[in-house]
Amino acid sequence: MIHPDLTVEKLNHMSKQTIIEKIGIVFTEVSEECVSATMPVDHRTHQPFGILHGGASVVLAETLGSVATLCNIDLETQNCVGVEVNANHIRSKREGQVLGKATPINRGKKIQVWEIKITDEEENLVCISRITMAVINKPKQ
Repeated sequence: MIHPDLTVEKLNHMSKQTIIEKIGIVFTEVSEECVSATMPVDHRTHQPFGILHGGASVVLAETLGSVATLCNIDLETQNCVGVEVNANHIRSKREGQVLGKATPINRGKKIQVWEIKITDEEENLVCISRITMAVINKPKQ
């Protein structure tokens, strides 16, 4: 069961004053099986040649993989940290928005691996990413 703080509304509110808000990422779906968000392709996410910056895609991918892992752990006793993220940039994008969707590859007790597909409005693949997350115990208080 997902922690009550992990709703679309609460995640979007918690993103205020972070890189998530600054580049316009908006969560659209949150569950144990899938986490999705949109991100604009505009001046906030462009590289100097006017196309989507690969780093912005990686920020979207890491954000989605991190939240997806949070949806699958005990937030009272556990936390998660990124171990590795990779991305293959398949297609350029100049304007509009992209949709990122994280789905599980492995949801282990200590390591979770998520695949993140980032697509355009026509569902063309823009970037595919994979993130490995370590699940760690919170320090006892």
